[in-house]
Amino acid sequence: MNFEHLRALAAIIDEGTFEAAADLLGISPSAVSQRIKALENSVGQTVVRRGVPCAPTEAGAVLLRMARQVQVLEAETRRALGNGVSSRAVTPVAVNADSLITWFVPVLHEAAGWTDTTLDLHVEDQDHSSRLLRQGDVIAAVTADPAPVNGCRVERLGFMRYVPVAAPALHRRFTTAAGVDWAGMPMLEFNAKDDLQRQVLRSRSVDRLPPRHTIPSSEGFLAALRAGLGWGMIPELQLGTELADGTLILLEEQAHRDVALHWQTWSLESERLNRITAAVRAASRRRLRTARQDDRRTAQGRP
Repeated sequence: MNFEHLRALAAIIDEGTFEAAADLLGISPSAVSQRIKALENSVGQTVVRRGVPCAPTEAGAVLLRMARQVQVLEAETRRALGNGVSSRAVTPVAVNADSLITWFVPVLHEAAGWTDTTLDLHVEDQDHSSRLLRQGDVIAAVTADPAPVNGCRVERLGFMRYVPVAAPALHRRFTTAAGVDWAGMPMLEFNAKDDLQRQVLRSRSVDRLPPRHTIPSSEGFLAALRAGLGWGMIPELQLGTELADGTLILLEEQAHRDVALHWQTWSLESERLNRITAAVRAASRRRLRTARQDDRRTAQGRP
């Protein structure tokens, strides 16, 4: 397969249109179209869904992944040849929002010293992370999914603990002599796929869901908790002095959830990929829990 054809495919998916891909590659839109037609003729299948933005077909996703791998190897080969040209290779990685603002931060500090690599971070939930790996949009991902994507390797990083908290005023309004009124107290959700709060309610046999507010931001989620908008599950790593100074109240000691996180990467021998894997592994060992408390409290986590 002609690598220039694969390069055109990657450019179209990255830039969204044939015209933008042509600008990136420094050729005409007609030349980009001709390369894609040649690629489709060579594999006997359509590889790009024309639209705004363009998207890969199932066959195109397979080719796109190969194109990414070749790009990684090409960048490392050029560096190994030492032709005196200094260039940075883009390293796309998927990471969930809660990890990004907590234990993943040391990875960013370490990456600041890499002169041959630029990070392209995709903040996605576990389902999207798997999809991004399959179609070649990222070469590695932090995910709650322990099953490796085809062609990838996976290792467990550790466990992120989430604890249920609320502002003191909200806690007082919905606490009786019998305890917390889980069915009445408003709750927060990160998005529609965030099941952590509902797991707590189910474990307390609460069938009727309380009023729910959607806050699709890790920083905004904590701010909404402080404001008393609702209760929610927050990573213990994200909490500072809120519990100690009374800004937030821990609703129940035994209602935490331990979420297993994994690191999935392409099964590709790459110095850059090995470097970021080592950084992620070291950061997770410093901050994540190494073992869950018990099987009942191990959960699928927030995106």
